[in-house]
Amino acid sequence: MRSRRTGGIHWLVGLILTLATAGTAFAQPEDPEEREALRAFLNETINSANSFQDRYDAEVWLVDMSARLERFIKDPEERLLILRQVHSAATRASLPPELVLAVIEVESHFDRFAISRVGAQGMMQVMPFWKNEIGRADDNLTLNRTNFEYGSRILQFYLKREKGDLHRALAAYNGSLGSRRYSNKVYEAWSRRWRTAPLPW
Repeated sequence: MRSRRTGGIHWLVGLILTLATAGTAFAQPEDPEEREALRAFLNETINSANSFQDRYDAEVWLVDMSARLERFIKDPEERLLILRQVHSAATRASLPPELVLAVIEVESHFDRFAISRVGAQGMMQVMPFWKNEIGRADDNLTLNRTNFEYGSRILQFYLKREKGDLHRALAAYNGSLGSRRYSNKVYEAWSRRWRTAPLPW
């Protein structure tokens, strides 16, 4: 007998079928105090989660976002899994899932195996040194669920530090504070493809 969750996913896949330049990731913070603050934040927020559980069941959002994601991910079941994981990680980090989707588009174009020239990994282009910083050396950043958790928490940290200023938080995430080039790319992706409600740009 299929589980309720599996049945729900297959129903959504059927409905979706019916309706049917990687970015430069942030580098290690140069400021020792910033690095320590971010390390402590990651340690507290990621290690405090018992698991990366998916708690989102709003089928309307999944169907809508799946149609938008189709140009990057052709398989409908894979799209649904990615979207559920993004929504879960973003929600736990108090981020709009649509913003995280825009960051992923700019960073990796939804390539889970993307590696930047400075060694950042996965869809959200997370630097691997953070695994050791918070004592989770065995984490695999090419696993989307793990990658989304790290990336969302790091963006959450910078958004808090920059008092909600999206442009400055995104620039800090990317390691380009003082420039709007990266944040403008994320804004354009969000505005063009992922927007569902206003954000304070």
